[in-house]
Amino acid sequence: MNTVIGVDIGGTKIRMGVIDADGQILAERQVPTEFPLYPHLEKQVLLFLAEHRDISAIGIGTHGFVDSKAGRIVFAGDMLPGWTGTEVRALLEKATGKRVEVENDANCAALAEVKFGAAKGLSRVVCITLGTGLGGGIIWDNKLISGGPHGGAAELGHMVLYPNGARCGCGRLGCAEQYVSGTAIKRRIKEAGLSLAPLELFERAASDAQARELVEQFAEDLAIYISTLQAIFDMEMLIIGGGVSESAGAWFDELQRQLEKVLLNPLSVEVAQFENDAGMLGAALIVLDS
Repeated sequence: MNTVIGVDIGGTKIRMGVIDADGQILAERQVPTEFPLYPHLEKQVLLFLAEHRDISAIGIGTHGFVDSKAGRIVFAGDMLPGWTGTEVRALLEKATGKRVEVENDANCAALAEVKFGAAKGLSRVVCITLGTGLGGGIIWDNKLISGGPHGGAAELGHMVLYPNGARCGCGRLGCAEQYVSGTAIKRRIKEAGLSLAPLELFERAASDAQARELVEQFAEDLAIYISTLQAIFDMEMLIIGGGVSESAGAWFDELQRQLEKVLLNPLSVEVAQFENDAGMLGAALIVLDS
């Protein structure tokens, strides 16, 4: 049986799993993200590999602009300090003796949802991941749009939503990532003078006017962002994944109300079937399918 390790690197945690060709997670582990990142990643992968020696390859999904052909991180910003420029493939192949492929984490999530999840059977899909940041993955005519001369293809979180708005980790002002991500929700809560976790905010919105206003603002921004993506791609489905999607039960109805105001045409918008597993599964797919 062909099994591989899929690794999903985020701003706060690293998830890794042993995954087979049917997308079954046979074993998994989660550890906090620590810096400097590469030595920590290598150590954790080697420990996991020692327990699962029969795997054939390792797929890495990571935040940031990725040169997938070279296996190098082009740009990662403040979320993963010191990660920019890391030759992940070369270093990890030398350390493990296994074939290693590297891809953007949102691209990995899109692959997983089209292969096994909410968008199975569709050929034109946009996946956005709302986590510490805001990522994007595009499957177009069954092919992943990836790479580019700067590793920045499908970096949908860096579309400007508010010109001259909040400063983004990329250095520009007003990127969508600063308004529709877990970090953005936390910032808005703080600016409103509240002491709540994001999930508490969503839960309180039904009975608290200030919380409801923040949730409506979040949903409106997300709806406008999705409508802009539709104007560009006219996709069959948009999938919402990442950590924030796990609380979708508390805000998805409001998002649908906001979408009715702004969509050009009807659009199927779904929560990722694999939720936070999508990045890890997709990371496995880049080595299973290649």
